Amino acid sequence: MADPNSEPLPKKNGLDGGSEDETVAAVENGVVVNHSGYRDQLKRQYSLLGLAGIAVTVDNAWVALGSSISVSILNGGPPGLIFGLIVALFYYTFIGLGLAELASSVPTAGGVYHWATIAGGPKHGRFLGFLTGWINFYGWMFDLAALVQITANITVSMYVIYHRDTYSFEPWHVYIAYLLVLWICISTVIFGNKLLPYTQNAGMFFVIVGGIVTIIVLAAMPKQRASNYFVWGSFDENNLTGWQGGVAFLLGVLNGAFTVGTPDAITHMAEELPHPRRDLPIAIALQIGLGFLYAFCFAIALCYAITDLGILQGGINTYPLVDIYLQATADGEGNQNLGATFGLLFIIWCASMLCCIGTTLTNSRIYWALARDNAVPLSSLFSKVNERLSCPVPATLFVAIIATGIGAIPLGSEVAFLNLAGSFIILTTVSYAIPFAANVLTGRKHFPKGPFHLGNSGFVINILAVLFITLFDTFYCFPYALPTNAEIMNYNSVILAGVVVITMAWWVVHARRSYPGPKVMGLYVVHDDQVLHGAAPGGGQEAEGFGEKKGKE
Repeated sequence: MADPNSEPLPKKNGLDGGSEDETVAAVENGVVVNHSGYRDQLKRQYSLLGLAGIAVTVDNAWVALGSSISVSILNGGPPGLIFGLIVALFYYTFIGLGLAELASSVPTAGGVYHWATIAGGPKHGRFLGFLTGWINFYGWMFDLAALVQITANITVSMYVIYHRDTYSFEPWHVYIAYLLVLWICISTVIFGNKLLPYTQNAGMFFVIVGGIVTIIVLAAMPKQRASNYFVWGSFDENNLTGWQGGVAFLLGVLNGAFTVGTPDAITHMAEELPHPRRDLPIAIALQIGLGFLYAFCFAIALCYAITDLGILQGGINTYPLVDIYLQATADGEGNQNLGATFGLLFIIWCASMLCCIGTTLTNSRIYWALARDNAVPLSSLFSKVNERLSCPVPATLFVAIIATGIGAIPLGSEVAFLNLAGSFIILTTVSYAIPFAANVLTGRKHFPKGPFHLGNSGFVINILAVLFITLFDTFYCFPYALPTNAEIMNYNSVILAGVVVITMAWWVVHARRSYPGPKVMGLYVVHDDQVLHGAAPGGGQEAEGFGEKKGKE
């Protein structure tokens, strides 16, 4: 419930004062505010093309699939990889549709944090939003760590290509590269805001054009190719997990989920777009659809290029894609083409580096959105925006410090990358499920219709999304292999529980009394004894009597 001492929005003709500008939600005490309830502090500099660039770059689907192939290579080999990706697309389609509808209705930098608040209504919205916001933030922190880990592995691998006879791998080598990559991204986000749209367009170029080049090379260069049976039917002999086939397959879907599992990334850019209600659903569709298409084609070309699967099954924290590239580019006598392998890795390195920049941007916006609603410690500090740089600098630096710590996990764990990827998927999808479930339980009545609206099918789509999230997140908490032990145990359930416990503790210590809830509550959350005429903000719809008691003028 919103702070009872907060000043209500004044009566107005249309929630945006009659403006057709979809970036405006209300006029509060003469100040134009956006859908988050705040005045704009960040430049709305991203066109649909720029937004699509961020969407495709952050998703980085084919690169993510190849770089996280160790997640599923033991779960049925190539068939597990390819069919797992198809299953992931299937259930993420329901998630994407639900998120696109909410983004079209209420485009805010808080994303699912604000949507859970609205969906929960006046009674439960404040708590649900708080819980969702923190879970979503931690999920994206694990994703950033996983992506920087991938980029660091690529960096080391590019060096190793020409030093294979003399190089001795040590985990700390990757961590040093991790720190360099991370802080380059942080510096770019803070000091290069004007360049960010161009970096993400460049990222889109490397993902799209680089993907085409890579797929062509993998399809054309191999002198030896895998058989059709190996690519499409060798699941059982390549299931080395100890689990029965069906369970092993469902566990391996995590690779596909990591490939397409970023549909909310661009929703946090809502306050930097001139047409967020229209453009966000389009960008989400492009992200999932285009990402899957490239990842699927890349997966097929990659699997046909494998001639020795055994050397790819030796380590989860390493980068097995290097060995596939070496096999694919070798000549007929088995001599390795180091130049071609380095070139293919360079394409992935460029795409991954730009992906890390986009993900850093997303994470900083999530934490900043929480801070300006007094949901984090030292909110007055982390809510500050340097308007000259158009960047929430303290929030961005906080993201860097947390990511620095998380990145050290692979130094002491054989399955750290699986835990990073798995925790990202579990935490983010839980943060999607909360607003979906709350929206259904409250009759989908709190959200105004946006340009993209699911209509009556929204109930079914939201329910299916929650059921699929529950099913797959449960499997993603299973041990990776049997028999298991403490060193190779799956700690995703522990991480989820830890995040919830930490969030609940912060709720008790701080939020229960001092967290008023986000300002979106004053815009969209209406008590049962109140009436809101003209549900959708924007578009000049009539809203006389907003938030007033029934029967009053």
